[in-house]
Amino acid sequence: MALSAADAIRGLLAQRATGATICPSEAARALDPDAWRARIDEVREAAFALADAGEIEVTQHGAVVDGRTARGPVRLRSATGRRPRAPRGSP
Repeated sequence: MALSAADAIRGLLAQRATGATICPSEAARALDPDAWRARIDEVREAAFALADAGEIEVTQHGAVVDGRTARGPVRLRSATGRRPRAPRGSP
């Protein structure tokens, strides 16, 4: 079974310290190391859905932002005080 973008995000964040961030490109690379650029929009949309659900936060310069309207690079972190569990088969 292929890893979903949401599971890649959850898995990477579960490996990090509480409050640490990942770049969406890290999750895209976990999905497809050779063609990760083709997966970046999928990862960003999964991140926005996880943020809408309150599971993660999308940040820019350390501040929580709406990833759909933010201009420039964003980072992802677990929602305050929560650390996602790594899904089976995650990176």
